[in-house]
Amino acid sequence: MVFCGTSVYSSPMLPRRRFLATSLASVMTSSLWGQQAKLSYKGENIHFGLVTYMWGSDWDLPTLIANCEAAEVFAVELRIDHAHAVSPAMSAAQRLEVRQRFDDSPVDVLGMGTNCEFHSSKPEVVRQQIELAKTYIKLSHDIGGTGVKVKPNALVKDVPEAKTLEQIGKALAELGDYASGFGQQIRLEVHGSQTSELPRIRSIMEAASHDNVRVCWNSNDTDLIGDGLEANFAKVQDYLGQTVHIRGVGQSLYPYETLARLLVQADYTGHVCLEAAKLPQEDRVAALAQERELFMALILQARASVQD
Repeated sequence: MVFCGTSVYSSPMLPRRRFLATSLASVMTSSLWGQQAKLSYKGENIHFGLVTYMWGSDWDLPTLIANCEAAEVFAVELRIDHAHAVSPAMSAAQRLEVRQRFDDSPVDVLGMGTNCEFHSSKPEVVRQQIELAKTYIKLSHDIGGTGVKVKPNALVKDVPEAKTLEQIGKALAELGDYASGFGQQIRLEVHGSQTSELPRIRSIMEAASHDNVRVCWNSNDTDLIGDGLEANFAKVQDYLGQTVHIRGVGQSLYPYETLARLLVQADYTGHVCLEAAKLPQEDRVAALAQERELFMALILQARASVQD
């Protein structure tokens, strides 16, 4: 079943921002289409995906897969506690059924997006979170995913910042070891009111010091503070994992053109996944397709301008 509603392509009352973004995509795509032979090889392995947060939270698994296929978005990160109902409580047979659904479709499952966090001052809480994350690692493996997203989330009052960041890093290192045995990647989402600042993320990654622990860029406002987007991106570029999150080109004033250029210059390989903060006014499937077109047009533009 495909989610129904008014298509963005036929809606007579497009929001101004989306109208302008749609026009931008059309102009860029038409002007760059004839330059395919001139495109840099860098960025050719950047793909578009969806995080089920908000836009896919109420779609059961068959609907989710059908809607992604209809929007030509061929990868999805499954956030926990959504209508797809994929959870560690599933039996082996149920996990196999989920895996088979994805195998029978052109849509790949990227893994699980969890809320596991490791900053607590209570060791027993940190241990509970580590063990919970391990159940999602096993689940992601069983359904055919490639990794699990976790969070740093916060600093702790009256605890030295360096101690908390190191503690998070050590927890990630343990999970990195465990996940390696299941062919899964640990993806640290740049998250939290304080821990989303990129110098702190870098400190966590240095404490983790594990090749299987990577960063999930999250397109936050904090990316722009301090030294600015380009310098902050450089702080974690070498740690980037297989997923990047964006809020939506048609929904946000974030400098996605710059982000696209940075990803292309880095020759990033992975999926840039929509994790929109609000629902679109129009048909979600058409809006999802539109977001794919908008961001991939920015990638195409960057590939036409960067040097090999």
